[in-house]
Amino acid sequence: MQATVEISLNPLSENYEQIVVEFIMRLKKYNGLRIDVNGLSTQIFGDYDRIMDILKTEMKRVFENEKALFHLKLCSGLQLPEKVAPSLRA
Repeated sequence: MQATVEISLNPLSENYEQIVVEFIMRLKKYNGLRIDVNGLSTQIFGDYDRIMDILKTEMKRVFENEKALFHLKLCSGLQLPEKVAPSLRA
């Protein structure tokens, strides 16, 4: 099953930017996923089970080293930006 996840990481530390960048860079190392990044969140597109396995590993890694919050939205199917109606695009 294909899925879309929107995730935001909010580290509760002064070096929050470095923690977020490192998290995203680790996500980008996994094959078979599409990762889109913007100023507010990161979108992950791909196989549901693969995404959840990766997030389980990578989120745990953050929690073992930092105090942090994650915000997630999960949706079945690939909700790709290019599928949005043209009238809704910027």
